Amino acid sequence: MTEPEIVIETTIASEPERVWQALRDPALIRRWHGWEYDGPGGLDDEIREIYIDGVEADAAASTLTLQGGDRFTVRPAVEGSIVRITRSAKGSHPEWDDWYEDITEGWTTFLQQLKFGLERHDLAERHTLYLDGPTSGATAMELLGVAGITGPPGSAYTALVATGDAISGTVWFRSPKQLGLTVDALGPGLLVLAIQPQNEQRPGGGAQMILSVYGRGAEEFATLADRWTHWWDTRESPGTCC
Repeated sequence: MTEPEIVIETTIASEPERVWQALRDPALIRRWHGWEYDGPGGLDDEIREIYIDGVEADAAASTLTLQGGDRFTVRPAVEGSIVRITRSAKGSHPEWDDWYEDITEGWTTFLQQLKFGLERHDLAERHTLYLDGPTSGATAMELLGVAGITGPPGSAYTALVATGDAISGTVWFRSPKQLGLTVDALGPGLLVLAIQPQNEQRPGGGAQMILSVYGRGAEEFATLADRWTHWWDTRESPGTCC
C-alpha cells in the first residue's frame, strides 16, 4: 500500500529560466547539489545518475521527472521562482522504502543549497565538507554546539562551536530535522546540520553536517576541513553554544 505524496518547496529570488538552467546543466548542478567527493561514483557520476540519465525534462512546462518518480516543477512568482519537489509515494518503489525518509531529508537539504547558491553567489564555485555518522543520541546541533540557536529564519546568531571556530550569520532555514546557518566568514558559507533518520541499517539514527564554503582557496579550505574532520573523528561530547 502506498502512502500520500510529499511536497517540498521554496521560493528562490531568481528568475525561472535561471533556476531551470541550474537544474539542467551538470556544471551548474555540481555548484549546489550535495557535496564534493572523488572517484567512481563521485559527485559528477551522482549528478548524471540523478538529473540526466533517464529523466523526463519538459523545458516548456519547466518540469523534471526523475527515474524514481520524484518531480521538480519551477513556477514564476513575485519574488522570483517557486521550486517544488513532489516525492513519489512511499511504497511505489519498495526497494527504497528503508531509505525513503533519508531521501526526503536529502531533497530538503539540496533545495536549500540551490536557493543559497543562486541567491547569495549566483552559482559560483564552492568547496564542501561532509561529515556524518552514528552518535550516542546527541543531535548534530548539540554536537557542534548550536542547539541554543532557536530563532526563526533571518534571525542573527553568533556561536563558538565545538571545532574552536567563532561563527556568525543568520538562520537560513529550519525544519523538524534540519538547521541551516549562513556563516559570514566563509563567503558567506552555508552550514546544514541534520538528524539522520533511524532505519534498519542505522537503528540508532545519526548526525550529518554539510559545510559549503565560497571564496576560499584550496589550501585555506583544506586547513579548515582538516580541523573540522579531526574534531568529528575525536569528539567525545556536545559543544556549547554561545
